[in-house]
Amino acid sequence: MSSLTTAGEGESAAPRFFVGFRDDETDFRGSNMKTDEIDFFEDDEESESPPERQIVVGICAMTKKSKSKPMTQILERLCKFDYITVVIMGEDVILNEPVANWPPCDCLISFHSKGFPLDKAVAYAKLRSPFLINDLNMQYYIQDRREVYRILQEEGIDLPRYAVLNRDPDKPDECNLVEGEDHVEVNGAVFPKPFVEKPVSAEDHNVYIYYPTSAGGGSQRLFRKIGSRSSVYSPESSVRKTGSYIYEEFMPTDGTDVKVYTVGPDYAHAEARKSPALDGKVERDSEGKEIRYPVMLTAMEKLVARKVCVAFKQTVCGFDLLRANGHSFVCDVNGFSFVKNSMKYYDDCAKILGNIVMRELAPQFQIPWSIPTEAEDIPIVPTTSGTMMELRCVIAVIRHGDRTPKQKVKMEVKHPRFFELFEKYDGYKTGKLKLKKPEQLQEVLDIARLLVQEQGGHNDFEMEERKSKLEQLKTVLEMYGHFSGINRKVQLTYLPHGHPKPSSEDEGK
Repeated sequence: MSSLTTAGEGESAAPRFFVGFRDDETDFRGSNMKTDEIDFFEDDEESESPPERQIVVGICAMTKKSKSKPMTQILERLCKFDYITVVIMGEDVILNEPVANWPPCDCLISFHSKGFPLDKAVAYAKLRSPFLINDLNMQYYIQDRREVYRILQEEGIDLPRYAVLNRDPDKPDECNLVEGEDHVEVNGAVFPKPFVEKPVSAEDHNVYIYYPTSAGGGSQRLFRKIGSRSSVYSPESSVRKTGSYIYEEFMPTDGTDVKVYTVGPDYAHAEARKSPALDGKVERDSEGKEIRYPVMLTAMEKLVARKVCVAFKQTVCGFDLLRANGHSFVCDVNGFSFVKNSMKYYDDCAKILGNIVMRELAPQFQIPWSIPTEAEDIPIVPTTSGTMMELRCVIAVIRHGDRTPKQKVKMEVKHPRFFELFEKYDGYKTGKLKLKKPEQLQEVLDIARLLVQEQGGHNDFEMEERKSKLEQLKTVLEMYGHFSGINRKVQLTYLPHGHPKPSSEDEGK
C-alpha cells in the first residue's frame, strides 16, 4: 500500500475544500473557480500553485456526515495528493437544487443517511458519470435487511439462522407466525427463546431480544444510543404483531460486538465494543466517547471483510461481526462508515482512497502519476518530550527450558553375537542400526541375558564394569513385562577404528 508524499515531495502545502455552488460560477474542474474556500491550514503565500488540471472529488452527503470529525480528518489528508481537489456539496444544494445544478466532479463519494435524497444522487451519477467510490444502487439494498441477508447468503458468508416474516397482503405464504410460550414458528422454521427480532428496514434500530421463562422471560429492547443507554429491559414476552421482521437465533458471544471497517477489499480495521444486549449501559471514556477495544481479525474474518466489500460494491463499508461457538457471523451491514477516533485509520484511509482515485483517473486525464514507493513508514508520535518513534509491537520467540531428559545408556560391545545381529539387519550398509520392533528387542535381551550368565564367575574390575552395564541393559529391556509403544529402542553404531574421541557431554560425566 502506498502512502502520501511528504510536503516537500509534491504535496499541496495548504489543502483546501471548496464548498457550495451557484449558477453564475464556472466549472469546478477549470482553472478559474469563483468559490468560497475554507482553509484547514495556514496558507503559505509563497507555496506553489496546484497544477492546472485537478481531479475533483465530490462529497455528496448530509452536512452532519460530510462535516463530521472523521470525514474532515480524512479529507484533509486526501487533499495532500497533488492532483486532487475536494468539493463538498452543500446540504441545501443537495436537497433543493436540481441535479443539473450540482457541482460537477470526476469522482463521487456519496452515501445514504437519514434525510438524504438517494434518488437524486443516482440521477446525478447518471448525468455526470463520475467514478464512484461507493456504488449508489447497492445502497438501496443495504437499507433492507432482507436483501442484506440474501446477498450475504449468496456470497457464502456465515450469518445466524433466520427466517423472514413478511406481513404483506400480496405474499400470504410468507406471513405464517405461530407463537408459543418459549418459541416462535416463522413460516415453518422454529426459533426457541432466546431469539432476536429485527425490523426489515435497516433504518429501524428497534431490535428486540426475547428471553425464555427459565431465564425470567421478558425482552431486551435495543435502540440507537440515547445518552448513556442503548437498550432497556421490558417484561413483555410477546412478539410484535404489526410490521415485517427478521427472526434469527440468538448468538452467545462474550458480551462484545465486533465492528469492522473496510477501505477497499484489502484493508479492514476492527474494534470491539460492549454489546448493547448486556445491560444497555454505554461505556464511555473521560471525553464522553464510547469505549472501543482493538481487535485482531482472523484470516477467515479478513476474507469475510473482503467478500462484504466486493459483494455490496462499497469501498468504504462497515459491518458487524458476532463471534460465537468458535465461528464469526455477520449480523449487519451498515454501508459507508468511518472509524470514530483513530489517527492511524485516518492516515490509511486517505492513502488508500487517494491511490484508488489516482489509479483510476490519472491515465484518463493524462496526469503523470504512479503509485509512490517509499522506505519503511517509521511511526513518529508527538510526546511531552518532543517527537519520537512509536513502539508498534514487541515480538519474542520463547522456548521453555523444562523438558524430560533423555534416559539412555551408552556402552561399547565387542561380542560376536552383537556383530551377528548387526549383520542380520543390514547394519553395515549405513554403519548404523535402530532396533524398535518387539522381536528385535527380544533378540538383544536374549544376548544380554546370555552374556550376564557367561561373565558371572569373573572378578576383575573391567569385567565387573562390563557386567554391570549388561545387567542395566537387561533390566531396561525387561521393564513392563513386554515390548510396546515408543519408549524403548536399541541403536547400534559400527566403529571400525575403535571408540571415538569422547564428547564434551561425556567428559562432563
